[in-house]
Amino acid sequence: MKTAQAPLKPSFIQFFIYWLKLGFISFGGPAGQISMMHQELVEKRRWISEHRFLHALNYTMILPGPEAQQLATYIGWLMFGVRGGIVAGVLFVLPSLFILSTLTWIYLSYGNVSAVAGVLYGIKPAVTAIVLFAAYRIGSRALSNNILKVLAVLAFVAIFVLKVPFPYIVLSAALIGYMGAKFLPDTFKVGKHHDKDKSSYGPALIDDNTPVPEHAKFKLSRLIGFAVVGVVLGIAVMNFLDNKVLHDMAEFFTKAALVTFGGAYAVLPYIYQGGVEQYGWLSSVQMMDGLALGETTPGPLIMVVAFVGFVGATVKEVFGTDSMLMAGFAGASVATFFTFLPSFLFIFLGGSGVEATRGDLKFSAPLSAVTAAVVGVIVNLALFFALATLYKNNQIDWIATAITITAFIALFRFKVGIMSVIFLSGAIGLSIGYFG
Repeated sequence: MKTAQAPLKPSFIQFFIYWLKLGFISFGGPAGQISMMHQELVEKRRWISEHRFLHALNYTMILPGPEAQQLATYIGWLMFGVRGGIVAGVLFVLPSLFILSTLTWIYLSYGNVSAVAGVLYGIKPAVTAIVLFAAYRIGSRALSNNILKVLAVLAFVAIFVLKVPFPYIVLSAALIGYMGAKFLPDTFKVGKHHDKDKSSYGPALIDDNTPVPEHAKFKLSRLIGFAVVGVVLGIAVMNFLDNKVLHDMAEFFTKAALVTFGGAYAVLPYIYQGGVEQYGWLSSVQMMDGLALGETTPGPLIMVVAFVGFVGATVKEVFGTDSMLMAGFAGASVATFFTFLPSFLFIFLGGSGVEATRGDLKFSAPLSAVTAAVVGVIVNLALFFALATLYKNNQIDWIATAITITAFIALFRFKVGIMSVIFLSGAIGLSIGYFG
């Protein structure tokens, strides 16, 4: 029997094209985006093994900021160093910036986005199926014993029933994992329960036992360099913004980036308070419309900051009345830059430490427990999407429900790719809007 071989390392162009494509179709919030990356990078292309993927995911879960974008940055950094991390992280959000800016301009010009309403009507139910599928895929691998399954259930109850904030759930899970490493070490050993997964996908380019590349090894001088460059870059760009509105946005979104524990939903009240009440960049109605756009466009949900920046810079006429489009795009760009700059620093500063502790149970056990808890949180997110999408005006939307069920069957039973499901669902929604 011929032994499977690890795939060849992709060229940088192939690497670039993958992340660019993902940036245009990364619907479904963090759960859907992580599921897309897992399906493509772990299962199909085998650029990274299951264990290395989950180890990176565990780290991003405890950071402030968008975990899916940070995971993309981490994998890119692991494969191609800093340039790989920058390319993967930037391309993960850049298409969303342009798409959301365009839709925001249409929204401000015409008062609605009816041109894309049909497509979004089809995509939103499919997103519900993608999130459910993500919970199944991650759970089937992360919940390898009864203790971790119970932990996932407790996390779901905590966030859905008791409304416990996500950071407290993560902290509690990490503490349980830390104690578990001492008293039940076999329960939290990541590699012990996944041999079947390794054989199902075959050897990966970055496999379980692949040595840490030179650029990912811990080096104090390198970390100091990253910190200095990041801080200087942020200060330099902020000082370049001589317009007070844009300068206020830079400061505000930097602060927002550092308190986004628990994902976009956890930080939205902070953004609402600042954008609507403190600075008056937009109205409460516009904020809700922006959230709707952010939920139905590719990229992290936190990209709603681009909408806030675009509307705020337009309303405040930062470049005068004759340059409203330029002002809007400048505001969206400033909001996006200062929201995501800390995420890159977290990966470049902490990644080498994470790689160095891969075999250390004291570090990996808390992260494994966090992953188990996150499965419960993803189920809660799926339920949230389902209620928002499938149940409207006190009645079930049977067409949307049918799209969700069909999309889930396509993903689960027939192994249809997530990208195909999104495009087909969007086409169905467009057809319904056209003929309905």
